[in-house]
Amino acid sequence: MGTGYTAIMYDAEDIEDAFGDIAACRYDGIEIGLEKIRANGPEKVGRWLDEYNLDLYLAMSEWIESEDAVQRVLDDIPTVADLGAEFVGILPPQRARYDDLTVEQWLSRISDTAVEAGVRPVVHHHGATAIEQPGEIRRYLDAVDGLELLFDTAHYYPYSENFPAGDVTDGIEQFADDIAYVHLKDVDPVKDFAANRDALSAADFHLDNVINYFRSFTDLGNGILDFEAIHKALTDTGYEGHYTIEIENQTDRPLIHAKENYDYWSTIQTV
Repeated sequence: MGTGYTAIMYDAEDIEDAFGDIAACRYDGIEIGLEKIRANGPEKVGRWLDEYNLDLYLAMSEWIESEDAVQRVLDDIPTVADLGAEFVGILPPQRARYDDLTVEQWLSRISDTAVEAGVRPVVHHHGATAIEQPGEIRRYLDAVDGLELLFDTAHYYPYSENFPAGDVTDGIEQFADDIAYVHLKDVDPVKDFAANRDALSAADFHLDNVINYFRSFTDLGNGILDFEAIHKALTDTGYEGHYTIEIENQTDRPLIHAKENYDYWSTIQTV
């Protein structure tokens, strides 16, 4: 078990800066998108992993929005395995673009290829996609062999049975046997957050709905999620995997955000 940080706030040309910042803040691991690995080349990424003494926790796919996108992910899985990543993350397609069977077939192909390569496939439930609500999460986990769950605290919040309170422990309890990897981020919901959520769930991707929904995600401790309860619930279920902090809206001073979030989570773990 370790604490990781995503490179999502760093552009492809700044990935070495991400390694430096994350290592300086005493994280154990890093999460990188496959597209950024491609852009820099696996040789450079492997060298940075060694130089900065970080484990590659997870390589995140692009959005699987087409057959070509799926094929690119499949082609990259051997590279992910060679770099020593434990997980490959799968980002579902946008909501209502494809039928359930197509999504299931794409997930199955990626999952089968990952398992064969010795990498664990995890699906990232995500707002505005085909897999956002608990019933949808369950449907695809049951349908796809080898597929496990990336549980994201902020993306589960809108669909928690405790909404709008900041308690997402029902999701942890419901998917305890499926959670293989955890994303930590907080939510500071805007006034019309529920309406934005409902619009995206209805595939109404008006710009205001998208912006207000995703800009509600924030640094740990700056929103309403109860991270002490999250940590306790995961511990009680026997979770022994990584915790990766994913901060995606704070593009200024990324090193400061990395350090502040590390310190916050370290305090939670000692409570």
